Amino acid sequence: MVDRAGLLRAYDDQLRTDAETPSAIAVERLGPLRLVTFAGGRGFVTYRDLGGADAAGVDRLVADAVAYYELQPSIVKVEWKTRGHDLAPGLHESLVAHGFAPGEPESIMIGEAVRLAGDVPLPDGVALRRVTAEHDVRAMSAMQDEVFGDPVSDAMADAILRRLALHDGMELWVAETAEGEIVSAGRLEPVAGTDFAGIWGGATREGWRGRGIYRALTAARARSALAVGKTLIHSDSTEFSRPILERSGLVKVSTTTPYLRRR
Repeated sequence: MVDRAGLLRAYDDQLRTDAETPSAIAVERLGPLRLVTFAGGRGFVTYRDLGGADAAGVDRLVADAVAYYELQPSIVKVEWKTRGHDLAPGLHESLVAHGFAPGEPESIMIGEAVRLAGDVPLPDGVALRRVTAEHDVRAMSAMQDEVFGDPVSDAMADAILRRLALHDGMELWVAETAEGEIVSAGRLEPVAGTDFAGIWGGATREGWRGRGIYRALTAARARSALAVGKTLIHSDSTEFSRPILERSGLVKVSTTTPYLRRR
């Protein structure tokens, strides 16, 4: 039997700390909130819990967080990361009233790295590799932008390169054809001081889906996580990747919904 409650406790205790935002430029505390600033004009609000605040208290926290970022003209967008298992009375209503728009809910998936790490066959002519060179990173970032329906962003690629230069353990993995076309990609982020590594940014070009490539990319990252002593994998998964991770042994322990506010 999978101990979902135990996995969720590990997630809350180990990941909802500064470990959640290793590439932050600055972190300001506002009561239970952590107000994070990232490169590229991004703000990010997260927390372990809301301190038992009632609806009025939650509304004050939202208002104060908005005021904090409004005083920073370099911040062009702010994400408030909610979790479905939190006690947060009135949070949705307050966020919407203060200009945040909810995104699509995602599943918080957790499982043992060893259960994902098996060999997965790849289609003929497709190979996996870890990338570090700038031209590879920019090609990977552009592919992910295209798959997610976003404009190709030099700023996002620049942020990834800055993060890579920190040598904090983040790994970038791609699947590419013999002709050098990147058809799938994702990150591995071992979380210092925890049992966890995160798998993020998973994207596969539409014409290459359903052929085991994403599963193979996930397995490669799980093996790399085990090699650096991480026993648990976590991911916020879309409905595209959730079934793949479930087949590999991860379980859904909660949900997370991003709320985005643009200046």
